[in-house]
Amino acid sequence: MVQDQSGQKADILVYGPKKPLIERGLSGFNLHVIHERADVDKLAPDIAEKIRGIAVTLLVPANSAMLSRFPKLEVIASFGVGYDHVDFSYARDHNIIVTNTPDVLTEEVADTALGLLIATLREFIPADRYVREGKWTEKSYRLSPGSLRDRTVGIVGMGRIGQAIARRVEACGVPVVYHSRNPAQGVSHKHFPNLVEMAKVADTLIVITPGGAATNNLINADVLDAMGPRGVLINVARGSVVDEQALIAALANGKILAAGLDVYAQEPHVPDALKHMNNVVLLPHIASASVATRDAMDQLVVDNLVRWFAGKPPLTPVPETPYEKPA
Repeated sequence: MVQDQSGQKADILVYGPKKPLIERGLSGFNLHVIHERADVDKLAPDIAEKIRGIAVTLLVPANSAMLSRFPKLEVIASFGVGYDHVDFSYARDHNIIVTNTPDVLTEEVADTALGLLIATLREFIPADRYVREGKWTEKSYRLSPGSLRDRTVGIVGMGRIGQAIARRVEACGVPVVYHSRNPAQGVSHKHFPNLVEMAKVADTLIVITPGGAATNNLINADVLDAMGPRGVLINVARGSVVDEQALIAALANGKILAAGLDVYAQEPHVPDALKHMNNVVLLPHIASASVATRDAMDQLVVDNLVRWFAGKPPLTPVPETPYEKPA
């Protein structure tokens, strides 16, 4: 049994797709489990009034209309690094702590980004199909027009994951530059405050910036045009960061060479135009989707809630949260 400092068991809402590890980890609380947003509105008012913590188990919306149903809410523990699905402005204004799950997925996502880049450039997916369809016995697969050689990779976002991607790209002997709002502390790669200017230099962009209004359609037609016909776009951030229609047009018209995507504007729905393109590699949002990494993310959701109700500071509060770490 998990008790707070007053000796009471806190009421916790587990909201989103079923995650047994999170539910088991929070079993010492008074748990209320809801999988769909529509079911939140069906929660009895006397239960809603007791909720003091929410575990958000995936990218399900936790907007102000939803959060306002819980007048005693103290903390939201969100699964994932990105938290644009949580109204952190509402949380901040109502003194509600918001946490996410960084660090534990950094290396996995960075591995996926590099793998997606190489698979896209060297056409691994169509080459695999070529073998399976028996075409290799008829003639050799074509030379891939794409290669990592003689490229410059521009990373859009130089946080923890961006830096992990940069280490991998450098190990491949490829120069790295980056774009972010401000230069990243301790990073020696050239910083471009203007994304279009970076795209003119870097014919390969790897996107790993947060989602939300500030980055909506950040990768637009101007950026894609600046990359040129050798351009390759890799997105392991959020689908909202890329203007999907502009990307489809750039790929179809040969303005860029190829794209590798793990995320989309309307997941899990992917535009048919992308599905029918041979110069695009499509993944189903799996950058962090290994058993080991997802278990670690689940556990961090649990740990943040357990610590909070034990009177301890949260492990991973987001920057916008009202909690301030002690100096």
